[in-house]
Amino acid sequence: MAKPLSPKDGAKTDIEETRSSAADVAAFIERTQRVAPARSGRGRLIFAMDATMSRQPTWDMALGLQSEMFEAVDEIGGLDVQLVYFRGFGECRASKWVGDAKTLASVMGKVSCRGGFTQIGKVLAHAKRQAAADKVNAVVYVGDCMEENIDMLSQRAGELGLLGVPMFLFQEGREPAAATAFKEIARLTRGAYCPFDAGSAAQLRELLKAVAVYASGGRKALQAFGERGGKGAALLLEQVS
Repeated sequence: MAKPLSPKDGAKTDIEETRSSAADVAAFIERTQRVAPARSGRGRLIFAMDATMSRQPTWDMALGLQSEMFEAVDEIGGLDVQLVYFRGFGECRASKWVGDAKTLASVMGKVSCRGGFTQIGKVLAHAKRQAAADKVNAVVYVGDCMEENIDMLSQRAGELGLLGVPMFLFQEGREPAAATAFKEIARLTRGAYCPFDAGSAAQLRELLKAVAVYASGGRKALQAFGERGGKGAALLLEQVS
């Protein structure tokens, strides 16, 4: 069993036991060691993504939008990000916390899709450990399917909600089981849920930027962002408690 990642640890880690040692994973580790370290007193955002094969058809589009979110983070400032992804046969990994969001976006672009089941439960458990160790302002999750026990996910989401960590879930497509689970996780963590597809790329871009604003400055910052014309702010404000 791999040691859980501590916010003070500089090294990248597995979230739970993994069975992959591919060259691209080694490259991922090496790249995250070179990015700027997180700085204390800043907002912290976990960005988690499903990298299983079902997302392959629109993977490049989604990566582009997610990268734009990180660019918005740099513009806003005051936010450290940790990237989490799962794919393949039990592979679920996390980067260290970094303050250089553009570099992290570049690292994310090196991740490719591999066949496997969803591992949302691992993401929730990891987020809980991180939040118990030090404040986490928000979790973003981007995925399309859900192949786990919804009651187990709800339990873990409730525990995350008790720590005051809202989760913002963006669903690619309209798979019914995933929609039900994502909405429940959003409710239990006092976060928000929104579906998207290739035709709603602009909306997702604005929503991701709004989440970055929320994570760095809270509800007041999100309201101010909306007043300045931030198009994603209104939808999030309708759902965030």
